[in-house]
Amino acid sequence: MKARIAEIFRGIQGEGIYLGRKQIFVRFFGCNLNCQFCDTKLDSFREYQPEELLQELRSFNKEDIHSISFTGGEPLLQKDFLKEYLRSIQQKDFKIYLETNGTLPEELSQIIDYIDIIAMDIKLPSSTGLKDFLPLHKEFLKVALKKEVFIKTVICKSTIQKDLLNAVQLTESIDERIPFVLQPNFFEMDETLMHKLSYFKCLCLKRLKNVMIIPQMHKLVGIR
Repeated sequence: MKARIAEIFRGIQGEGIYLGRKQIFVRFFGCNLNCQFCDTKLDSFREYQPEELLQELRSFNKEDIHSISFTGGEPLLQKDFLKEYLRSIQQKDFKIYLETNGTLPEELSQIIDYIDIIAMDIKLPSSTGLKDFLPLHKEFLKVALKKEVFIKTVICKSTIQKDLLNAVQLTESIDERIPFVLQPNFFEMDETLMHKLSYFKCLCLKRLKNVMIIPQMHKLVGIR
């Protein structure tokens, strides 16, 4: 069994509630979505067997590493490889951190036992330019609640209030305490967008307990 992996590197988490934590990133190739704000256009990959990935990860300097981030693309498209790899680890040295677009609940259910932290996107139609994924997001979040989970949703100048409130209602219906991150579209960041984010945060706090505005700090400060 092989996985298509675009890159593996040691870096600092630049998004979400684990901002600033040192991680080893495993970036899987391929995604089932094509969001208009996507900042990860991948055009090449290397194929790895589970044992090959294990050996490469062992070669990294592990000092102060918080977790291994499986990111993409969409890692869950290669859930059979993930399941085989994670099952084969005799002793977990780090937490397993999954970054996902939150649209593949059945795939998540097959590897949830091996995951520690889930960074789940909610894709708003007016942000992505795609269809509404809320039913899939709801089923995904129900599975993800078995472990630690937080939500990220990208806010663009095109994002409409109705879409955001639908995401808030979905989250509240599952658990109002789930951390909910409003992430500004990096390509549109200006005073107008930040004002919109502040207003949206106030709306979210009427229904949710833990709402934050967190930009992509790694892009702002120019690190990987």
